[in-house]
Amino acid sequence: MDIDRFLEAQSGGVYEQALTELRAGRKQSHWIWFIFPQVKGLGHSHMANYYAISSHVELEAYIANHTLMDRLITCAQALLDTGFTDPVRVLGTIDALKVRSSMTLFETGSSSSVFAQVLDRFYGGERDQLTLDIVAGWRQ
Repeated sequence: MDIDRFLEAQSGGVYEQALTELRAGRKQSHWIWFIFPQVKGLGHSHMANYYAISSHVELEAYIANHTLMDRLITCAQALLDTGFTDPVRVLGTIDALKVRSSMTLFETGSSSSVFAQVLDRFYGGERDQLTLDIVAGWRQ
C-alpha cells in the first residue's frame, strides 16, 4: 500500500487536532490509526486494516518520509510532555494498547529514542510481543 494514505488522513487539520489533544493530555477524537500506526494483524476494523503497516518495506517507507516521521515523533514527544505515566488517562483503554503496539513497531525500525521513552514511561518498558513477532516474521 501507498504511505500517502497517512498524509491524506492527517490533512485538513486532523494532525493538528491530534497534537492539540495529546498536548492537552486527553484524546477526544478519532485519529489513532493514522497518527500511531500498528502492524497489520492486530486490528480487525476497516480503519485498523487500512492504516496498518503490512511489511518491512512499508515500515521503511514510512520512516523515510520526513513529514510522517516528524509528526510521529512530535506526537510521541507530546505524550511524554504531558507528565502523565498512565496511558489510559491520556488515550483510553483501547487506544493505549494501540499506542504501545505503534511505539514497539517504530522502535524496531527507527533510530529515534522517543519510542523507547514512551514505552518506558507509560508501559513500564513492556514492548508489544505480538508486534515483535510479526516484525520478526518480516525479516525471515
